[in-house]
Amino acid sequence: MTTLNPYLGFRDNAKEAMTFYQSVFGGELTMSTFGDYHASDDIAEQDKIMHAMLTTDKGMVLMAADTPNSMAYTAGGSVAVSLSGADDAELRGYYDRLADGGTVTVPMEQAPWGDVFGMCTDKFGTDWMVNVGPEPGVNP
Repeated sequence: MTTLNPYLGFRDNAKEAMTFYQSVFGGELTMSTFGDYHASDDIAEQDKIMHAMLTTDKGMVLMAADTPNSMAYTAGGSVAVSLSGADDAELRGYYDRLADGGTVTVPMEQAPWGDVFGMCTDKFGTDWMVNVGPEPGVNP
């Protein structure tokens, strides 16, 4: 089986961001630092997150890392993480927690295509799209 998972990049706050996402989605969070793997000679990078993975009870996987000081970093960018499904309460709950401390771009409301949709940027600069509609393959 092949999977496609979001892998978010941060600058010095991947641990804080992933702990926040665990508070939103629940699940098991594992993190390794650059120091754990002797992956950087820069003393300032030893406690940075080299790899973090959050696996939720619902099967969602979100990964992240701190960008090394030697690499360019731009927060956000042209990528958004999309959450979709039929459970209105669950998805609205995710949206509300993600938007807390961030910026609401589109409030959760009826969209022209008939679903409930909202967009926000969380306090770490990650863009989120949340869509509540029928399960795939189910006609409304």
